[in-house]
Amino acid sequence: MEQPNTKGHLSAGVEIEGSISFRGELTIDCSVRGEIVSKGQLTVGPNANIDGEIATRSVVLYGTVDGNITAEDSCELKNCATLNGKLKAIRLTVEEGAILHGRVEINPKRA
Repeated sequence: MEQPNTKGHLSAGVEIEGSISFRGELTIDCSVRGEIVSKGQLTVGPNANIDGEIATRSVVLYGTVDGNITAEDSCELKNCATLNGKLKAIRLTVEEGAILHGRVEINPKRA
């Protein structure tokens, strides 16, 4: 039985150490130390500080990530985003003011 598209939210003030997996959409606006894996949509909020690898269908980044991001589809770095790591995606959007320290690989055929 297929699960309905779900939306989740991890608020500021929460601290997680370990792996996170989810379906649907998830907004993380807290501290995470560990891997995040999904075929869904991840939004990293402005209060988020993630130390670990991210592998999802798509990512919208407002906060800080210290680790690599692999997006099967798209990645958006908003004006307050900071990424310290390698980024691999099919499509990338970077707003003025975003900070990116690392390597970028854009491959329109596959991420």
